[in-house]
Amino acid sequence: MKILWLFLLSLLPATSLAQSFSRADSLRGTLNTNRSWWDVQHYDLTVEPEYETKSLRGHLQMVFRTVRSGSILQIDLQTPLLLDSVIWHGRTLPAQRDEQAFLVSFPQAIEAGQVDTLSIIYHGVPREAVNPPWDGGWIWARDAKGRPWMSVACQGLGASVWYPCKDHQSDEPDLGATLTVVTPNELAGVANGRLIKKEEKNGKTAHTWRVTNKINSYNLVPYIGHYADWSDSYAGAKGKLDLSYYVLDYEIEKAKKQFVQVPSMLKCFEYWFGVYPFYSDGFKLVQSPHLGMEHQSAIAYGNKFMNGYLGSDLSGTGWGLKWDFIIIHESGHEWFGNSITTPDIADMWVHEGFTAYSETLYTECLFGKEAGSDYVTGTRRLIQHDKPVIGPYGVNTEGSGDMYYKGANLIHTLRQLFSSDDAFRQFLLDVNKRYFISQASSADIEKLFSVHLGRDLSRIFDQYLRTTQVPVLEYRLENNKLSYRWTNVLEGFDLPVKVANTKTWLKPSQEWKKYKGAWRQTELVIDPNFYIHVNRVE
Repeated sequence: MKILWLFLLSLLPATSLAQSFSRADSLRGTLNTNRSWWDVQHYDLTVEPEYETKSLRGHLQMVFRTVRSGSILQIDLQTPLLLDSVIWHGRTLPAQRDEQAFLVSFPQAIEAGQVDTLSIIYHGVPREAVNPPWDGGWIWARDAKGRPWMSVACQGLGASVWYPCKDHQSDEPDLGATLTVVTPNELAGVANGRLIKKEEKNGKTAHTWRVTNKINSYNLVPYIGHYADWSDSYAGAKGKLDLSYYVLDYEIEKAKKQFVQVPSMLKCFEYWFGVYPFYSDGFKLVQSPHLGMEHQSAIAYGNKFMNGYLGSDLSGTGWGLKWDFIIIHESGHEWFGNSITTPDIADMWVHEGFTAYSETLYTECLFGKEAGSDYVTGTRRLIQHDKPVIGPYGVNTEGSGDMYYKGANLIHTLRQLFSSDDAFRQFLLDVNKRYFISQASSADIEKLFSVHLGRDLSRIFDQYLRTTQVPVLEYRLENNKLSYRWTNVLEGFDLPVKVANTKTWLKPSQEWKKYKGAWRQTELVIDPNFYIHVNRVE
């Protein structure tokens, strides 16, 4: 959730930035030999922050399963945090720092098929978030009453900025996670999943939360503050879904009025995407000291209890002021990003493009199909075409911020090729059923689109995701004769388009084609739901 950068980028000319990558990038972004031999099963993390010194100390019990034999294990922990010890079966293992990771050496290779545990103790001053959630890290804030208020935002930057883990999207703990947040008694510690235990001792309280489902490492976060809470429930597709809300104690009345949008969001998204993925962990909104983030089952909310995006409409159409952007967008990530996760952050358009399109579907649910279409086409003003939507693989680098609304408009364009809205809905339901709480790459999603539409869409995806070029449909009109062709496209680009307000479809190629019969209109107007440019030439 880094959408604000779209506003900042809109002030700059589009550029193509050359990128170079280091060993640290590869260590973080690649499943190298020291990562691929083991699979995370469970994280049991305890963290105790010290507000005044902006430091923390923690203890991680990590259960892992060996998929093949190995003796060196890479655990990620970013500077300036320090690793104190790694304990295995009562003995301390040597751990050598390598960039933003440690290489832990076992005395002998662990055979494949074993389930084992490491105990890791660490401490230090974590990287502080300067402008969360975009420039992430640990957040040391104060509420309006001057009291401590803490959390973390670390998507992209990585969870290893505050705790040791296997910091790669492809490996989520199969058996979930437990997070214990230790705070002074006057503060509440909130985290993902359900509160299973509170223990007070020596003026401090340990709040233990359990997540039963797989979870992205960057989604596992604490929230610490003077929280008040209330509960509700939703009669959903899978039965009773527990709803919980945590906000600063002086904000509770505002929050209760604003959060009434949650049931309609759940109804809309369960209709289009299928069952909410995390019934066993519940659904929670937690007020955060930053704008928002899709923290699984504990969504960070900081939109100041107003509609729109901090009171503005990203689409410029007015529809975006009818609902709270953070509630809708970040909740959409429960399906795309949290349930369906790409193995490599380079494919993050799958998270952000579909979630950005969830804003369109919610608008459609409330106000009708035309309103939804107006909203998504309105967001095209934010697309920068600065670099491809898909980033380089294996170096923990995402593509362009266009992954949001160029991604959403690509999905909307392809929706026009389905035989009906129900057929498009069946595609979305199939995506969520097939990749439910599991991994899906861009290639997987592209293939499934092609299967549902019964045609090869590879050149269309290449055009929109792997280039910055918007297809241009050129046309000529001479004596009521229409000729047309694609320009600014890849060889073989084959998107059919529909003429506005008609049942007429055109199938342009890069060679001039002639429309059969007389063309009675004074120009060629393509259905605006297709994300292309149209240019008349003489």
